[in-house]
Amino acid sequence: MALSTTAIRSRFVGRFRPGTGEFVMVIILLTLGFYLIWPIVLVLSHSFNVAQEIFTSREWGLDNWRAAFSHPRLFVALGNSFLIWGLTAVISFPVAIAIAWALARVKMPFAYPMEYLFWVAYMTPGTAIAWILLLDPGGGFINVALRYLPFVEFFLDDRGRGPFNIFSVPGIVWVHLMGNGIALKVMLLTPAFRNMDMALEDAARVHGSSNIRTMLRVTIPIMISPIVLVLALQLLRIFQSFETEYLIGRPINFYVYSTLIYEKAIKSDPPVYGEATVLASLTLLVIMLIVPMQRWIVSRRQYTTISSSFKPGLIDLGKWGWVIFGAIAMLHLFLTLIQVVALTVGSFMSRSGFFNANPPFTLKHWQYVFDQGVFVNAMSTTFTLAITAAIISPILFSMLAYIIIRTRWRGRGTLDSIVWVSATIPGMLSGLGLLMLFLGTPGLKVVYGTIFALLLVVIVQGNTLGVNISKGAILQIGNDMEDAARVAGVGWLGAYWRIWLPLLAPTLILLGTLNFVAAASATSSIILLASRETQTLSILALEWATPEWGKREAASICLLFITAMTLGVAMLARRLGLDLGVRHR
Repeated sequence: MALSTTAIRSRFVGRFRPGTGEFVMVIILLTLGFYLIWPIVLVLSHSFNVAQEIFTSREWGLDNWRAAFSHPRLFVALGNSFLIWGLTAVISFPVAIAIAWALARVKMPFAYPMEYLFWVAYMTPGTAIAWILLLDPGGGFINVALRYLPFVEFFLDDRGRGPFNIFSVPGIVWVHLMGNGIALKVMLLTPAFRNMDMALEDAARVHGSSNIRTMLRVTIPIMISPIVLVLALQLLRIFQSFETEYLIGRPINFYVYSTLIYEKAIKSDPPVYGEATVLASLTLLVIMLIVPMQRWIVSRRQYTTISSSFKPGLIDLGKWGWVIFGAIAMLHLFLTLIQVVALTVGSFMSRSGFFNANPPFTLKHWQYVFDQGVFVNAMSTTFTLAITAAIISPILFSMLAYIIIRTRWRGRGTLDSIVWVSATIPGMLSGLGLLMLFLGTPGLKVVYGTIFALLLVVIVQGNTLGVNISKGAILQIGNDMEDAARVAGVGWLGAYWRIWLPLLAPTLILLGTLNFVAAASATSSIILLASRETQTLSILALEWATPEWGKREAASICLLFITAMTLGVAMLARRLGLDLGVRHR
């Protein structure tokens, strides 16, 4: 007798009676809660611990909070975080929206390669160091070249430096724009613009609207939901930045949330953990106000841009299509090419920017780097961390997404909420919480400073994006193939391994690539947990680029290795993803 689909699913679900399913869910929730939620609880509780050694003794009081409120620099740092994020958002969003519209809606040459280059820009590290090499007021490549032009001396300072100074608030904003400020938004918005029905724009043109008027009055208002979603996602990244503010802000005494925590928790002698935890707690209070607003915005969304009458098509702007192509190509020169060239040239100079040195070019920095055992160890640690995260993260995230979407286990909503809440925790705050977890929990102290601690952080940091991308892919796949496997007697694990993994292969490769890039470039999330033996290339580059070390040229070499590593893996993964993906012949 043939079994109905309902009967098949009932038999399958029957294997996971409340005893089994709830037991598995409890294990998952306890594990994720221990590594995602408990560190945040520790940060909040330790803000009231006034003992000298907070990891071994407890003495409760309000002294840390009194010190915080009497120390205006803590609140200035929070204000600076909002200032940098606000200036970056005001500039980057209009630019990213215009570029995404052009790539997705306009008939322009090489649109898809131009879009892919934004992925390349996103994966290219070292933006801060590259622009320091270019715009250092004393020896930046661009400043040195501009001094040969007439009338430039009017813009130089008393010491003949300039005309541009990267060590400023505009310099920090510029570096964010040239880093992920524009590239990430274009990556997120372009697919949404591409899925919009052409008929809506045709109707506006029938009524006599120009292309620009149609874009402003029709396209952007219809696309306001994904635009606001990206804005909400970026709003939660206010406190994520660290490297740029640390390298550019410290020389001018400009601190943000993450750099001040690092100064208090690591650079102070002895570390002032009390004030660091208060600053982190204040940040959590701000995030608690942001999250409800973000969820309210998301709940009001409308995503209907594709329907049964969907009409694809592109706007033909004639010669203006080439003009737009030229503008985007010029932007890519700043986003990627100029930065890589600056790092490369700087690595071969006796002193970056000083072309009158004798000799101006040398191999001594490369010799210095290769002679350092710490570089070889950092290279090995970076590759091990990145490749392990790239393998483990996609499988783990896809399994969590499957549990949330395809099972009926109790606690799925709680699991989904934990995944979303973890996205609101900045990397520096997550690192501080895990630092307290490892040093304050008996039996876990041995984990501190090992690559396992770093691996845990980079996986935790990527779980929200990874799980939600996996959820989207799973929702596109019907139940019939899985039902057929169950009829054949294949269990849940077998069905996942033999059906879901092959079908999800392109998505998993994408997630693996993103996690490889994130792990290879991670700094703020792991810097509090790394030891000298587990330093990564990004941390080593950050250390060498500081004024205390003054080895920007050697730092450039570290970043060039990260760039070669990430772009090489990305190109291989892209080729593999195309081979494994569904093909239309």
